[in-house]
Amino acid sequence: MFLGEDLLAWLLLAFGGAMFVGNVAAVFKPRAAPREDGELTHAPKARSLAMASLGLVASLWALFTLIVGG
Repeated sequence: MFLGEDLLAWLLLAFGGAMFVGNVAAVFKPRAAPREDGELTHAPKARSLAMASLGLVASLWALFTLIVGG
């Protein structure tokens, strides 16, 4: 198979991890000032934490798939 048998699991691990880290960073380290008019000064906490938990679940699922399935 092109680029290995576990390509989908590796991609899910990468995207899930990035989604988790990015949303957690947006909640705990907001920008000092907005870049444009009308831009939020900080990320919406509930939505960001929900997306971070979804990314964590996706990355843990992919990690489990790589460990057990491989």
